[in-house]
Amino acid sequence: MTLLIVLPTYNERLNIERVTEAIMGHDFTRLLVVDDASPDGTGAIAETLAARWPGRIEVFHRRGPRGLGLAYVEGLKRALEAPVDAIGQMDADLSHDPKYLPDLVAALASHDLTIGSRYLNGISVINWPLHRLILSAFANRYIRFVTGMSPRDCTSGFRVWRKEALARLPLDAARANGYAFLTEMLYEAQRHGCRVGEVPIVFVERQEGYSKVSQKVLIESLLTPWRLILRGGRLTRSTR
Repeated sequence: MTLLIVLPTYNERLNIERVTEAIMGHDFTRLLVVDDASPDGTGAIAETLAARWPGRIEVFHRRGPRGLGLAYVEGLKRALEAPVDAIGQMDADLSHDPKYLPDLVAALASHDLTIGSRYLNGISVINWPLHRLILSAFANRYIRFVTGMSPRDCTSGFRVWRKEALARLPLDAARANGYAFLTEMLYEAQRHGCRVGEVPIVFVERQEGYSKVSQKVLIESLLTPWRLILRGGRLTRSTR
C-alpha cells in the first residue's frame, strides 16, 4: 500500500530534515510538505530534501492566511489527486515517530481511518508537564461527551486514511483552523460512516522549536464540539 504523508510546516527548520529522513526510511511512503511561508527557511530546506528524494517528495508553498486547518485542507485536496492508496497526517516536530507508520497502515485492513493514540494503553506521553497532560485528557473527555465520538484520542494529529474514505469528507466545509480542525475531521469521518481504529503510540514532546498552541487555539478547541453538533447532531452508536 502506497502512503502519502501530508506534513504541514511552520518554522520547523530544526526538525524538517530528521523527520523527512525517518519518513523516507519506509519504502512505501511519499511526502507532501505544506509550508506556510515559514520565515525561518523551512520551505527552502524542504526543497533541498525533495532534490535528495526525487519523485517521492513534493513541496507546496502556501500563501495567504496561515493556519493548520487551511494548510491541511489544501494539502489533503492535493493528496487526493495523487496515485496512492492511503493518505497520512502527522506533525513535523518529531512528536509523531514515523516508526509507527507500518502499524497504522496495517490497521487499514479493517478500518478506513487509523489514529496514532496516546491514550489507548493508559497515558503514553513523554516530557509533558502535568498541566499539559491534564488539559489533553480533559479535552478528549470533553469532546467525546459533547459530540458522542468514540475514539480515546480524538485530538491526535497522527492519522492514516484510506484514500477513498478521505475523499468522502467535505473538506471545503471545514471551519476550524487550529488544532480543532483535527476534531472536526474526526467528527465528519464518523458522521460519514468511516470505520475508525486506534493504534498505540508513544508521543514525545518536541525537543526543538516551539509549540503553536495559543489562547486563540484553545478557545476554538473549546467551542468547536458544540458547533459540530449544531451542524450535524450528536453522534450515536449507529453513526460511529
